[in-house]
Amino acid sequence: MQPTVVRPRIVPSVLPADFSRLGEECRSLEHAGVDRIQWDIMDGSFVPNMTMGPDVIASVRPQVGLEFEAHLMVQDPDRMLSHWVSAGCSLVIVHAEACTHLHRTLAAVHELGARAGVALNPATPASAVAHVLDLVDLVLVMTVNPGFGGQDYLASMERKIAEVRSLIQDQPHEIELEVDGGIGRNTINGSARAGATTFCVGSALFRHRDRLADEVAHLRGLAESALSDSAHGKEAA
Repeated sequence: MQPTVVRPRIVPSVLPADFSRLGEECRSLEHAGVDRIQWDIMDGSFVPNMTMGPDVIASVRPQVGLEFEAHLMVQDPDRMLSHWVSAGCSLVIVHAEACTHLHRTLAAVHELGARAGVALNPATPASAVAHVLDLVDLVLVMTVNPGFGGQDYLASMERKIAEVRSLIQDQPHEIELEVDGGIGRNTINGSARAGATTFCVGSALFRHRDRLADEVAHLRGLAESALSDSAHGKEAA
């Protein structure tokens, strides 16, 4: 029997976008064939940068048919969970490091009608999500320290990606494994082989604005090849 290879998801971050024409940029990404769009929410406290509020996302929501995910790099995510869902984000990702009561926060996201994700900073172990997986729809392994785009990929995180894959693979419901930070042509293979199936791409995609669809297809092809190699390698073992 041939091993099943999951279709990789390409999820662009809008952080490198031209904020004066966000709607147009997001429509271009949709036409290029991406799977959903990530909004990087930064508060200047949890990370040393500030980005957009929910009104910005809400203004773009009617212009794009793709799913939106909110990646909350904020100190107190509980306080504004409802705002991001109301703005049109059907997937809300919180950082394990920012949640005093992570189980309660994830339950609150579900109560709002959204899917819930947990992000792990590079120094945070995979075990931080081990006891909340019943409430988790996605685990996001940061492959850079959050706060700024254009950083170099931390290959040392591939071991943690593999650890998270091991934790989630036997769960009774599907849990996506996403990676974010420095993902591009030269790094998507390693994260895919380690077990990631969803790839947040920022600067590496936006530098090809003149041929977004080609770049999305190329990145997806690289990930598919790596996932296939990994699946066949496990079958052989």
